[in-house]
Amino acid sequence: MSADDALLVRRCLRGDAASIQTLVERFQSNVLGLCIRLLHHRQDAEDVTQEVFLRVFRSLKRWDASRPLKPWIMTIAVNRCRTWLTQRARRPELVEYLHETAASAPADDAAELAREIQAALAELRPDYRLVFALYHEQGLPYEDIAEAVDKPVGTVKTWLHRARLEILERLRRRGMVSEVEHELS
Repeated sequence: MSADDALLVRRCLRGDAASIQTLVERFQSNVLGLCIRLLHHRQDAEDVTQEVFLRVFRSLKRWDASRPLKPWIMTIAVNRCRTWLTQRARRPELVEYLHETAASAPADDAAELAREIQAALAELRPDYRLVFALYHEQGLPYEDIAEAVDKPVGTVKTWLHRARLEILERLRRRGMVSEVEHELS
């Protein structure tokens, strides 16, 4: 994959429009998914995703061809999300987003469980939520996550374990997981 990445990057650096489009299409869903998870707002995530790709193309000549491209791009996405969150924290929220708070009857237990898991993820501290998303949603290995968040692999594993425990504890408190299931996990 690294040779494919290197070839794609070389073509992008030469200004090949098809290669630029290929690079965006290859990583756009991963970047957008991560941004949505970290920012909790689709429009913000779409804006940040655009910024990520602008940064990627501005910095492409500095990418180390001996390393995989995806973790490098995901690191840029993590950093852009962190910056966005810092900036958003400085400005007051004027409106709560109605689509995020609208009540609806649960279609079935699976939908209710999915909502509970999403709510539990939203309550996690940002570092835990980030490694959880990178591992479970993006499928990145521990080493790539460690590089993306600039922490040792052991810290990533600890944060991921704690994130899982906090989610499980919330599900237990809300009656979504029985005590027996909790003890077995």
